Amino acid sequence: MKKLFVLSALIILVTLFTMCNKAGLFPDSGYDDRLSGGAATVFDETSKAFTHSFDGLSERNARVHGIGDGDFSQTFVSSPAPLFGGLGPVFNNVSCISCHHNDGKGTPTAGDIRSSLLFRTSLPGMDENGGPVAVPGFGLQLQDRALINVQPEVKINISYADSLVTYPDGSVATLRKPSYTVASSYIPLPAGYMLSPRLAPPVFGAGLLESIPDQTITDYADENDANGDGISGKPNYVYNPATGKKELGRFGLKANTSTLLTQVAAAYQQDMGITSYLFPKESVYGQSQADQLTDDPELPDTVLRYVTYYVQTLAVPARRSVNENRGGEQLFIQVNCASCHRQTIQTDANVAIQMGTQRIHPYTDLLLHDMGSALSDGRPDFLATGNEWRTMPLWGIGLFEKTNGIPYYLHDGRARTIEEAILWHGGEATKAKQQYMQLSKADRNQLLNFLKTL
Repeated sequence: MKKLFVLSALIILVTLFTMCNKAGLFPDSGYDDRLSGGAATVFDETSKAFTHSFDGLSERNARVHGIGDGDFSQTFVSSPAPLFGGLGPVFNNVSCISCHHNDGKGTPTAGDIRSSLLFRTSLPGMDENGGPVAVPGFGLQLQDRALINVQPEVKINISYADSLVTYPDGSVATLRKPSYTVASSYIPLPAGYMLSPRLAPPVFGAGLLESIPDQTITDYADENDANGDGISGKPNYVYNPATGKKELGRFGLKANTSTLLTQVAAAYQQDMGITSYLFPKESVYGQSQADQLTDDPELPDTVLRYVTYYVQTLAVPARRSVNENRGGEQLFIQVNCASCHRQTIQTDANVAIQMGTQRIHPYTDLLLHDMGSALSDGRPDFLATGNEWRTMPLWGIGLFEKTNGIPYYLHDGRARTIEEAILWHGGEATKAKQQYMQLSKADRNQLLNFLKTL
């Protein structure tokens, strides 16, 4: 009788467990591979492909997105001004859109209205929050423009030297290696300062990346390469001034920022010299260029929130010609690009952007990887070493020629084509690059054509 009771209880427990279990996902064949952003995918192949909001925003939220769009494009001016004041005294550019052209990539020049290349700087060591050590008189970023009658911190001269790469089949490609020279420094930079060029990245799809669970990202990490495939992947843990805590980094070229709100606020302060409640001190605080105004924080909280929401709700363009390029996709997997450029990730639901859980195809793991000495900036950023960079999402990569003209790739825009970007890969990606180079020219073109469908 006792055995019968126990058996009955087990059957009831199993039945209840089965009823409470979540429904399984569809098999892969049940999804449309064109939907790179899941429900946040837009079908547009034009130069405006990155500028659309999610479908289905409420009337109120669509209005907030629209206001944020206007603020993202707004040119700021010096204070005092009735609207959009606070620019400078030193800065890199005058609006968000000046660096993130068409919400996509930027141009690897410095010092003019269309420039999107900025330079982080620091001294060796870590600050009290585990981040880079600010350079006295310069902070953590060099501002190469200034208001009238104010001296910029520096000017940056950029030059390139060509080098040739020969494939096993005799084909030759030309790479260009950048060199940077700091000129016209308003005071001498101290010995041992480090310099890191950073090209403005695309901003579409960022809200989906913010919705990926921390656990999913850390599950991809294999810091000690336990599986022996040569690929490690390391999470960056960074200080967030909004919460006062260390959090998982996922934005920025070295995953040195944890949330879009902090990313946007930091860009206003460092790139444009505009203070906010998150960064209430001028970037030139304590320097000779500092103004004597008492108008900080300069950025209204509403503008910061609107622009953050705008970036969070930018849709991802759909893939094109999916079935015609299955062969290239298999080669992408075969040479092991997919170990870092993760094809498919499930997001969490995100109430803030009215988005349920989505199956997305960002082609990133948001982890840091050693990309080799040729791409090293030699400058640590929280846990990222000089050689380590965050895996760049590849969604939208095939549209950059339409949205941005010459589609400059990599952290400093040195690569002018996808092929050049692949050939710069080193470190953990060396084996994958060598396997790519061993392919026949026809297969290499097949792989490149696949990437252009993303």
